[in-house]
Amino acid sequence: MTAPTIDTGLLDDLEWRGLLAHTTDRDALREALSTGSVRFYVGFDPTAPSLHMGNLVQILTARRLQQAGHTPFALVGGATGMIGDPRDSGERTLNPSEVVEDWVARVRAQIEPFLDFDGPNAATMVNNHDWTASLSTIDFLRDIGKHFPVNRMLARDVVRSRLESGISYTEFSYVLLQSMDYLELFRTHGVTLQFGGSDQWGNLTGGVELVRRSEGERVHAFATPLVTKADGTKYGKTEGGALWLDPELMAPYAFYQFWLNVEDEKVGELLRIFTFLDRAQVEELEEATRETPHLRQGQRRLAEEVTSLVHGPAETRRIQEASAALFGGGDLSQLAPSTLGSALREAGSTSVDAGEELPTVVDLLVATGLASSKGEARRTVKEGGAYLNNARVEDPDHRPTRTDLLGGTWLVVRRGKKRFAGVEVR
Repeated sequence: MTAPTIDTGLLDDLEWRGLLAHTTDRDALREALSTGSVRFYVGFDPTAPSLHMGNLVQILTARRLQQAGHTPFALVGGATGMIGDPRDSGERTLNPSEVVEDWVARVRAQIEPFLDFDGPNAATMVNNHDWTASLSTIDFLRDIGKHFPVNRMLARDVVRSRLESGISYTEFSYVLLQSMDYLELFRTHGVTLQFGGSDQWGNLTGGVELVRRSEGERVHAFATPLVTKADGTKYGKTEGGALWLDPELMAPYAFYQFWLNVEDEKVGELLRIFTFLDRAQVEELEEATRETPHLRQGQRRLAEEVTSLVHGPAETRRIQEASAALFGGGDLSQLAPSTLGSALREAGSTSVDAGEELPTVVDLLVATGLASSKGEARRTVKEGGAYLNNARVEDPDHRPTRTDLLGGTWLVVRRGKKRFAGVEVR
């Protein structure tokens, strides 16, 4: 089998992209990544039915390492997912085993498209339930627990923050389980590098220390930073919840709009972290965002790149066509009903119960909030600023019929060039 070609500039690229918040010995890590194909792993606990924006940082970082010639092991925590990493805000709810098992399958399916499972540095999927389920309590305490000084475990930030409110032994011992994963993968697959989010740094170094104490070998770890908004608050939350990767939990149109609407000052950072554009391309988009921010060139490219990675180029094209059509730049009747519905729900929509007759255009303008009163709505029509399904309406008493419904369900009402809303007819 042909050996993989190693990109010796990988660590510099990760640093330029802002993906190195913490590392173990930086020089030793650089040497390891420059001299051969390093076997590395990154873990994902199935504590929800889908991965989210924060997990995407790790998935794409794994892809970068594989493209640079290194060999990934993607770990889905069927065992650790039964517990969950301790949080600052209180005890987690433990999920039933059958729920966790279902989520393991979902998470695996979300990770797999991002990695190459063929070739000289093919990826491998592993589940820590495979080596944890049969481990006895006595063996766990003797072989793993003896390597963890309690005073160091108590010094962890999340443990200190929970001491007064209370933390169960279950969550307290999570670091032992995750560290055991590193030891197992080191022993069985020769894995010598783990990475994860900066909130996992205590767990990452716990694994490094366990390998050193148990095997007398030095291994490596690094952590990616927490991605935050310009005001320092966490990204990945929307009004509807987390920024999910699953299209059933977050419509691709809404996902696209999230990236399209990020702050100007964050565009460069997010392009570095979440796309595979090179330095010259990113810096060109940063300059365009500074000089002509109203064109939103950086955000448009960011939304296109990330949505294509997660949902595919075809879905991204459908979203872009829907966006153009909703602002009068395309044929609304040609849009897929699911894409149109997602776009209108994201932009703002209302529903009406219609009998034999649908509401007039004036009533629709008021119902959608595009006009504050019937008088204002009538003036809008008279001035030529009212549109129904992208066709200008000249009669304020015009009443659409069911043949006007897009996808058998929707009407698109627009006021002027930039304000539109959907009406779902039931």
